[in-house]
Amino acid sequence: MRALTWHGIEDVRVTEVPDPVLVDPTDAIVRVTSTAICGSDLHLYGVLAPYLEVGDVLGHEFMGVVEEVGPDVQNLTVGDRVVVPFTISCGRCWMCDRGLFAQCETTQVREQGSGASLFGYTSLYGSVPGGQAERVRVPHADFGPVKLPDDLPDERFLYLSDILPTAWQGVAWADVGEGDTLAVLGLGPVGQLAVRAAQHRGITRVLAVDLVDERLEEARQWGAEVIDLREVGDVAQTLRELTEGRGPDGVVDAVGMEAHGNPVSAKVISSAIRLPKPAARAAIEHAGIDRLAAVHTAIDAVRRGGTVSLSGVYGGAIDPMPMMDMFDKGITMRMGQCHVRQWTDELLDLARQPGDVLGLESLATHRVPLSEAPDAYRMFQRKEDGCLKVVLQP
Repeated sequence: MRALTWHGIEDVRVTEVPDPVLVDPTDAIVRVTSTAICGSDLHLYGVLAPYLEVGDVLGHEFMGVVEEVGPDVQNLTVGDRVVVPFTISCGRCWMCDRGLFAQCETTQVREQGSGASLFGYTSLYGSVPGGQAERVRVPHADFGPVKLPDDLPDERFLYLSDILPTAWQGVAWADVGEGDTLAVLGLGPVGQLAVRAAQHRGITRVLAVDLVDERLEEARQWGAEVIDLREVGDVAQTLRELTEGRGPDGVVDAVGMEAHGNPVSAKVISSAIRLPKPAARAAIEHAGIDRLAAVHTAIDAVRRGGTVSLSGVYGGAIDPMPMMDMFDKGITMRMGQCHVRQWTDELLDLARQPGDVLGLESLATHRVPLSEAPDAYRMFQRKEDGCLKVVLQP
């Protein structure tokens, strides 16, 4: 079958790979009908290269049709339409019983000290072949896949795999209620859905920050007050000025480790990932840093006693943090991979509502065949041609 595979820094290719087969009795094989490029896939395109091997199949946002099921999969039958969470969880362990599906004890990658296995996301998370492919082996299919109705387009449901629950969790964890103010830093796909989720949850004032014209306009159309990073000298100060000097009640960082604003860090990271892989992994694990402009802005901006919710991915080992300010302000920070299955029942009901209330069918700006995925990665990384979200069709 054809799949998008990793071949080096900023080098991904569509190649022929072996068809997946059932390995465990709880496996299923899914024929992919739609898959997407996620912002966190761009970390694999560059920063996390030391944890990839040539030929690794990428992608963790996908949906499709069940073609085979193992003998212990009783919840699915051949022909079912499903969307598959990017986190692989068993649904039965101590962590899963508490809704902490991204920390599943059955699929934790203990040799790396990491949480639950993820599709298409490096040796840090199990080296599980991903979903930017024609077919995928889905472990723990007796729990993970979400069955879908047949009467709506793929894009109404595709984002249940990751970015919709990630945005929803980010807003929920920001602990902002009606009458409060939420700031969203970064208006990529997760940031856009966070704006929409906040509005749907009754948060009447959303301040949204980015530096790309199309993304600012999209958030504005969904009711956010937008702040153009290029036009303000100090984002945190601007956010305080817009909130009576206090700061937003909660801030969602939807940017993560590759934020704009620190060229020195960018050069250090770029140099580290080009070391031989053992040295590069050691550098990341023991001396790694992130580009921290977004999270530092969130901490600076949030009001005293407020909450910073990190949806963006971070991976640095020795990131400098303003602990005195964090302690003095008494802020709460929540972070981590999304516990997708904690939110999918609620979000499936929402996605099925008439009128596409979250604008899911219109989120993607580009729809291309899987064969064009390498060009689409490049376009998405560079934010060219107004690219906000890419959907791939195998």
